[in-house]
Amino acid sequence: MRPGVQVREAMPEDLDGLVGLCLEARAEAAVGAQLCSNDADRLRHQLGTLLATPGGHAMVGHVDGDLAGLLLTRVVGPSPFTEDVSLHVEALYVSRSRRRRGLGHALLTAALAVADDAGADQVFAVPLPGSRGVQRFLARLGFAPAAAHRVVTTEVLQRRLAADPVRTGSRRSTGRGLEDLIARRRQVRSATSGPVDLRELPERLAARQVGADPGADREPVATAVTADQSPRRSSISMHVKRAVASRRESEPTTTIS
Repeated sequence: MRPGVQVREAMPEDLDGLVGLCLEARAEAAVGAQLCSNDADRLRHQLGTLLATPGGHAMVGHVDGDLAGLLLTRVVGPSPFTEDVSLHVEALYVSRSRRRRGLGHALLTAALAVADDAGADQVFAVPLPGSRGVQRFLARLGFAPAAAHRVVTTEVLQRRLAADPVRTGSRRSTGRGLEDLIARRRQVRSATSGPVDLRELPERLAARQVGADPGADREPVATAVTADQSPRRSSISMHVKRAVASRRESEPTTTIS
């Protein structure tokens, strides 16, 4: 720690100084409204609540005897879902006129002491919105982005919950449901029509062509189908049409006898 730089735990009598630093940080940031309230009484109450919360810590930094920086942290964990303990740095700020004196390093050194006492093996930091200097400072010290959190406003969440239907039980995907439908239709078709003998297709095709020729003696299409096959007429007709279409597409331009 450089000469003239001191860091210690905040005391109740430091609340007014902490409020002043918060308002200074709010005025400096381009998005100050996202940092904190501009109500001094409200800030005093919030800071007092942090100091009274188990695991909450507020550090104050002095340069040449003057209050010049703050660091607000919380010890998080263990919880019912994890035994890990971490230290969350919620705010780090140094007055513009007292920067480049080592106060930021001194404040984080104090935070490391808190993490060590709590058994925390990770330190999370939330840079103040719009503070690029703090982001670069933390990056130089090894802080890396962590994107495990997801956020939504209460208004959006309420609207989505009201619009989203409650789903119960298991639900198959759309693709799987379509495959099952096709398989069931094929089973029904096979059970009603039975297998089609492809060797009979040329005769059936010729019979249909004769029936379609206005100048030829018309022969009922039903003659191509025996009496015991009449219930399967529509199914066979569909297969014949498919076979003819596929035969025309694959038929070569020249015929070899």
